[in-house]
Amino acid sequence: MSVSQAKKFTVGDYLAERLAQIGIRHHFVVPGDYNLILLDKLQAHPQLTEIGCANELNCSMAAEGYARANGASVCVVTFSVGAISAFNGTGSAYAENLPLILVSGGPNTNDASQFHVLHHTLGNSDYTYQLEMAKKITCCAVAIPRAEEAPRLIDRAIRAAILSRKPCYIEIPTNLAGATCVRPGPISAVTEPIASDPYALKAACAAAADYLDGKLKPVILVGPKLRRASAEKELLKLAEAMGCAVAVQPAAKGMFPEAHPQYVGTFWGQVSTDAADSIVHWADALICVGTIFNDYSTVGWTAVPDIPLMAAEIDHVTYPGAHFSRVRLSEFLDGLAKDVTYNNNTMLEYNRLRPDPRQIHTAAPEDALTRKEVTRQVQGILTSNSTLFVETGDSWFNGIGLTLPAGAQFEIEMQWGHIGWSIPASFGYAMHFPTRRTIVMVGDGSFQVTAQEVSQMVRYKIPITILLINNRGYTIEVEIHDGSYNKIKNWDYALLVQAFNSTDGHAKGLLANTAGELVTALREAEEHKGGPTLIECTIDQDDCSKELITWGHFVASANARPPKGRHDE
Repeated sequence: MSVSQAKKFTVGDYLAERLAQIGIRHHFVVPGDYNLILLDKLQAHPQLTEIGCANELNCSMAAEGYARANGASVCVVTFSVGAISAFNGTGSAYAENLPLILVSGGPNTNDASQFHVLHHTLGNSDYTYQLEMAKKITCCAVAIPRAEEAPRLIDRAIRAAILSRKPCYIEIPTNLAGATCVRPGPISAVTEPIASDPYALKAACAAAADYLDGKLKPVILVGPKLRRASAEKELLKLAEAMGCAVAVQPAAKGMFPEAHPQYVGTFWGQVSTDAADSIVHWADALICVGTIFNDYSTVGWTAVPDIPLMAAEIDHVTYPGAHFSRVRLSEFLDGLAKDVTYNNNTMLEYNRLRPDPRQIHTAAPEDALTRKEVTRQVQGILTSNSTLFVETGDSWFNGIGLTLPAGAQFEIEMQWGHIGWSIPASFGYAMHFPTRRTIVMVGDGSFQVTAQEVSQMVRYKIPITILLINNRGYTIEVEIHDGSYNKIKNWDYALLVQAFNSTDGHAKGLLANTAGELVTALREAEEHKGGPTLIECTIDQDDCSKELITWGHFVASANARPPKGRHDE
């Protein structure tokens, strides 16, 4: 290599440097002939480690999980057949407020003008369709037309993703990844946050304090966008300054310490925990911090709070009669904590409502395994170093009912709700946090969607514990609307994991039919450090939580509402 070649800096190098500068250390990839040169450039960066994935759907969801742990992530795929598959995980990142950077290789810049028909495309010479599609599911989508434009466009997309906590899209033609490019300037130009407008912030805090001062029974309701705004410490400060009850939405479980004396459980309408619904409905003001009210979180619109809401969002604050733009959530919570008056009326009332601790039956070792016994044993293995992933389905309800020790983390994908999310997402998460014990509760139907990514856990020796609840079907769909389509082909899941080992892997596949067998399996999983452990927990097909049944009936009713015409009431 000549001296001039050694000093050559390329578009691919520019992207690699920017990714490293924002704290990304692992990039998730599926190779294709439109991104191979780009992958070479990313591989060459000393601070980036390439993580291969089984397919683009899994790749995007692994990146989504990594963003939960790291704060930002990148997924690199090929054009069309790769990127369109990766749009699914990108949609999840958008819905869940995560800055995932989706990078796609693209056709040679000469092909469109020469009207070439290319493979992996729709069969015509218009190659702009992928960019147009990406614009719908990202906060910023750019396609680089020439190397000179790469720094400006790459920086624009990454900055937009970081500021908005949403995914972005960057398309790099295959003949530009290795084209000469200038070196990047200071990363602060990309990462420097937009602070609150000082006047708007001051006015918002003062007005909110004045509004709350006239309320007798305020309650704080925490939503999932709190963590995306990195405002958990500020929320705790506000809660303790107010002294009021604090409930969380199901997708925000773990974002307020469950051992804190002001924690009152999960507000989820008719399926709330710890009587959280009673105290929320008793309140005369609800301070909603990063909340999301959708059909799932409101149990088919039956649990929408009917009291005045003060909504503190990632970048604005609204309460009855007022709106304040460009107010950052963490700064607002911190400022409001200095202005509010202590009022513990809701805690005094909640202590009268607080339910007695649940009496949980311990099954005998020879007893057939049940959903309740699986959940009881999972509770026993949770520690401050645990992260629990709960998959869409009854795992939601089983996980929500658990008590998280201080320091334990909880991950759920409730807005997007893609079955199969937990397997690749937990893999991506664990790549960033290899020393935490990552535990996944997943149903058999969900597992079948993304099972291939267990092979990557084997490949990278990630000791994730997967509790696969095998009840032979899509139980959550059964409770919403049953049909023969909710029955699936059964697999030998424990044996399947062994197949992923081949000659060099160290995954364990275990089967638990009884309570005693699950005790033994969990002990083996904790001791096993060389790869994942999948425990197939067989339960009766009709064994599901009463919360799922209740929730499913109301969601089904909401789905079945007849259409309203123009003149219908």
